[in-house]
Amino acid sequence: MNAVRNIVILTGAGISAESGLRTFRADDGLWEDHPIEQVATPEGFARDPDLVQRFYDQRRTDIRAARPNAAHEALGRLDQEWAKGEHGDLLIVTQNIDDLHERGGARRVLHMHGEGLSAWCTACGARVRWEGTLRDGPPCPSCGAAALRPDIVWFGEMPYAMERIFAAIAACDLFVSIGTSGAVYPAAGFVQEASRAGARTLELNLERSLGSAMFDETRLGPASELVPAWVDDLLDPRETG
Repeated sequence: MNAVRNIVILTGAGISAESGLRTFRADDGLWEDHPIEQVATPEGFARDPDLVQRFYDQRRTDIRAARPNAAHEALGRLDQEWAKGEHGDLLIVTQNIDDLHERGGARRVLHMHGEGLSAWCTACGARVRWEGTLRDGPPCPSCGAAALRPDIVWFGEMPYAMERIFAAIAACDLFVSIGTSGAVYPAAGFVQEASRAGARTLELNLERSLGSAMFDETRLGPASELVPAWVDDLLDPRETG
C-alpha cells in the first residue's frame, strides 16, 4: 500500500443501505416497488410523467432524511487526507444518487448516474439543485421553461463523465469497489479496466459480487465496518507492515 498514489473508488447502493436508503433494484426486479420501465426510462417518463415525478419526489424526501454512516465519513476523511502531502489523485465514482458522500466530508465525488437533489432542464440544459417537488411543473430558474426532470441517468441513457472516469482508472494504482452488485454496466467493467492498467483491485462488500473473481482481494462485511478499517490501514500502514 505504500506505493499507492492514485486511487479510484467505486461505490454502489450497499454503502448507503446502512443509512436507511433502500437499494433500488430488489430481487424481484422492482425499483421501490415499481417496474423499472415505469420509473427509470425515458419512455416511462414520456408515458406517465406524473408517476415518475412522484417517484423521485419521494427519493428526494428519503435522501434528505438519511444521514451519512461510518463508511461515508471514512471516505470523507480519506479524501481530505489524500489531498495533503505527497499523495496523488483520488476520485470517488458513485452510482448512488444521494449526497451522503458529500455530507460525509468527501469533495472529489462524481455521480455517474446523476443526483437526486438536482433537476435538469430539458429546454436549456441547466442543472440546478432541487429539494422540493417537480410534480407541479415549476419553471426552470435559468430559462423559465416548465421543462424540469429529475437529473437522473435512466436506463438507455449514457452515464455522466465517462471519459473522465476511464482516464482516472487508467492512471490509478488502486481501484476499490464498495457495496456494488457487479450487475450494472458500464460500472461492472471498471475492475477489468483497472486490472488492464496494472492497478491493484480490492472489493469491499457485504457479499461477493458477480465480478468478485476479477478482484485481487475481496473483504466481506458491512461497509460501516470494512471501509473505516481499510482507510485506517491505508493512511497508517505501520500496524499492517
